Amino acid sequence: MLASIRRWSSSPKDVSRPRLLDRRLLMPEVSLADWNKFLQSHPNAHLLQTGEWGELKSAFGWDAVRLIAGEFGVQILFRKLPLGFTIGYMPKPVFSEQLSVISEQFWAEADLVCRKHRAVFLKIEPDTWQDNFIPSTSLRAGLHPSFFILSRHNIQPPRTIVVDLRGTEDEILARMKQKCRYNIRLAEKKGVAVRTWDDLDGFYKMMLVTGGRDEFGVHSLEYYRRAYELFHPTGMCELLVAEFEGRPLAALMVFARGKRAWYVYGASNDEERNRMPAYLLQWEAMRWARSKGAQEYDLWGVPDEDEATLEAQFEQRSDGLWGVYRFKRGFGGELKRSQQAVDRVYNPLMYKLYLWRIAGRESV
Repeated sequence: MLASIRRWSSSPKDVSRPRLLDRRLLMPEVSLADWNKFLQSHPNAHLLQTGEWGELKSAFGWDAVRLIAGEFGVQILFRKLPLGFTIGYMPKPVFSEQLSVISEQFWAEADLVCRKHRAVFLKIEPDTWQDNFIPSTSLRAGLHPSFFILSRHNIQPPRTIVVDLRGTEDEILARMKQKCRYNIRLAEKKGVAVRTWDDLDGFYKMMLVTGGRDEFGVHSLEYYRRAYELFHPTGMCELLVAEFEGRPLAALMVFARGKRAWYVYGASNDEERNRMPAYLLQWEAMRWARSKGAQEYDLWGVPDEDEATLEAQFEQRSDGLWGVYRFKRGFGGELKRSQQAVDRVYNPLMYKLYLWRIAGRESV
């Protein structure tokens, strides 16, 4: 880890004075319509780079800014802080192999936008797996180590389980753990049925039950409703519910774009849990994702530990994301970790305060 930190930089670097560059090469901010048009040529861009996601976050305390330069573009989200400052967030950007020829121009424009929004720093979470990370690829993408430090904090859960959706349904089921396959079939035998749903009030009530039981934060009803209203009409999202005799038992919101699908929001109540509704619900979500052309299904978040540690401790622990690891591991996916976030610092003093606050939270 120490070597990785040194590779990126040993201390925050103030990049408030970028070199003067040819303004004709700098990226303009673009409209939502132009951004969505740009993404048409990037069908496998991450969910968090979609215009719909930017609009969702804009309705709940963030500002979305989109920049395009030729074949390259990025959506940056800004979160307001006290005293007029912000935090910039670049989630899973669409980096181009051709960026090396305009990387200085790109970062100069990104810097201008961040300074305009009084960003303390810009956090970038690369859309690549840690095992696939190669420093030279990072440099081609403009992530020059002189200007970045390895972050201590990710916004999205860095570690996840990804299920391979390729092959026949029987082949996918065969890759699952035996107990998981059994529970899927048991749910069917015990009369559980899965269908599409549009009852956001019912989904929210179920989320409150799950959040209270498993001790995790829950968004507002308006948040889930807005997410559904933005994504469902595009075909990128579906709300599914598992029922028994017409009574909702579990529900989830699944997203798909290009070759990827993501399980982002899910809930269950405390009724009829012996019927294993959540297992059949996930299987039907995977079938829906396959119908959209997805080749992999991201279960979105497990404890940030290596596989040996996870397997050794999951039966004893239920805190945090440990409570869902036991469930998610059964679907036969591959444990993956995203490349660690990096921070581009604009205000070193305020950035140190941020690090101090993060360290305080981690020690609690």
